[in-house]
Amino acid sequence: MRIGFVGLGKMGANMVTRLRRGGHDVVVYDTDPKAIKTVTALGAIAAKSTVDLAGKLRAPRIVWVMVPSGKITEAVIHDVAKHLSKGDTIIDGGNSNYHDTKRRAAELEAREIALLDSGTSGGVWGLENGYCMMIGGNKKAYQKAEPIFKTLAPADGYRYCGESGAGHYVKMIHNGIEYGLMQAYAEGFELLESSEYTLDLADICHLWNQGSVVRSWLLELSERAFKADPNLEKITGYVADSGEGRWTVREAMDKDVPAVALTYALMARFRSRQEESFSAKVLAALRNQFGGHAVKEREPDTSKPTKGKRK
Repeated sequence: MRIGFVGLGKMGANMVTRLRRGGHDVVVYDTDPKAIKTVTALGAIAAKSTVDLAGKLRAPRIVWVMVPSGKITEAVIHDVAKHLSKGDTIIDGGNSNYHDTKRRAAELEAREIALLDSGTSGGVWGLENGYCMMIGGNKKAYQKAEPIFKTLAPADGYRYCGESGAGHYVKMIHNGIEYGLMQAYAEGFELLESSEYTLDLADICHLWNQGSVVRSWLLELSERAFKADPNLEKITGYVADSGEGRWTVREAMDKDVPAVALTYALMARFRSRQEESFSAKVLAALRNQFGGHAVKEREPDTSKPTKGKRK
């Protein structure tokens, strides 16, 4: 089938490649001409704009939007929708907040345009392994678009989850769980690294993936990372977040669900961004005040002139 595709970043370009391999005609648009050139070399059809893209599709048209969540998604969906008509469908494959998805779907429904939300997991490995997709929205629109999901996913790798927002909701919780799993692995490997034994962490990752209860794809990726850089000396400990971890924690608070591990994992990411934690300094100062516990004083920096000091 023929589909429009807007957004050719790391995941978007790979998804177009997989669609082309599956025999679909794909009309593509991105603000980066180089990104367009990369996929047109695979047989994708270039569009000069979203209006040009819409004009190269046959009704009922389907346009997949794969751009960063937030204001960019809002702007792109609004722009694409201007050039669509009754019976057409937009698929949002990004990490949109499900509240925004429900609102956008209602706005488009008033024009009889469907919005499907497809929570998409698989990262840069999805090209070869396929993408796990969690889909919400109008069921008839989903059924029309199902050949697309079938091509992008591995066997049994996509599900219709329910009405509008359900796909992005399931993906949000998925990412929250991901935070918790990654934090547990990170803390475990720190203990292994600091132990009295000389341990090959990559080898332990491989071992644990041979039938142990903690085996996973994340462990496979950990093994790759440790093989490339055994002590992780080439990277810093700064950990960003996509936003979905925050949304998951807010949802837990709204629903009175004690998501302790997921909340801690999110807070640990915030901590990773501080060169020095003021809260840790407060803890050290309090221990010194009530118990006389020793504090580690900062060495004076003699490389910089001292300001405000009286002579």
